[in-house]
Amino acid sequence: MSLPASLANRLELPVVGSPLFIVSGPELVIAQCKAGIVGSFPALNARPVAKLDEWLTRIENELGEYQAQHPEKKVAPYAVNQICHASNDRLMHDMETCVKHKVPIIITSLRPPSEIVEAAHSYGGVVFHDVINVKHARKAAEQGVDGLILVCAGAGGHAGTLSPFALVREVKQWFKGTILLSGAISDGWSIASALALGADLAYVGTRFIATEEANADLRYKQALTEYAAHDIVYSNLFTGVHGNYLGPSIAAAGLDPANLPVADKSKMNFGSGGNTKAKAWRDIWGSGQGIGQITDAPPVAELVARMKAELAQARDSFTTRLSA
Repeated sequence: MSLPASLANRLELPVVGSPLFIVSGPELVIAQCKAGIVGSFPALNARPVAKLDEWLTRIENELGEYQAQHPEKKVAPYAVNQICHASNDRLMHDMETCVKHKVPIIITSLRPPSEIVEAAHSYGGVVFHDVINVKHARKAAEQGVDGLILVCAGAGGHAGTLSPFALVREVKQWFKGTILLSGAISDGWSIASALALGADLAYVGTRFIATEEANADLRYKQALTEYAAHDIVYSNLFTGVHGNYLGPSIAAAGLDPANLPVADKSKMNFGSGGNTKAKAWRDIWGSGQGIGQITDAPPVAELVARMKAELAQARDSFTTRLSA
């Protein structure tokens, strides 16, 4: 296992809660970190710009107080996601705020700019970059990132199409940093599978939308408990980048999930709905294929405890099968 020092002995479960546009706020992040997994949020969720400093101060203060009151607990560090794209005119300002707070983990998306890596490394922070193929993984590694988030088939939001069996094993041949695996991971059994493939951490998003602390529409949370993998649609119509979305939310917006047009990738807009009046993430709900395992929306602490028990069961089962 290859984990940065900032994560050593600080996790109850080898999981990073992925940054969820609109959905991830201080409440969710704090609950995740208190439960012993890395909580994260996109910097763009903090609006207006000045709100980011307020959020980071709140997260640090509440986690610090909790750790002081519960020294026996493993309180995980938090992470901030930076969208590295020309449309994000806040990027460098937000990164300056992250440097001020010495954010432990920076998660970069779309492009792994060396200036972000250098800024994080200047105070001892680490950078994890998400990729969907080996080409992008190699480019990120060249920029000096500390970890690669392999976003495989079945992941919610902007996902790739490669099987984790292919991508993880190929990247492990040459990358010696931290490997995080994303794609349809919703319970302890799938976390165990990620570890068995060689990942250091599981990267879990959709499952945490259906929790009490998530800033998501109650209809969204309920929908995640009602549908399954066959209801997921892969399209680039809504942002210009291919992603997985909940088909019924597309239908509710007046579109045919089975006959969506292809968008112009050069006109990426991460808040728009392409040529529709609906907006991605607000009206068109992102979702991974692992929703068939979601049956409720419990508090984060309860969900993490459940996942931890399932992981133990999976390990016992794996050991038994190998020795049979």
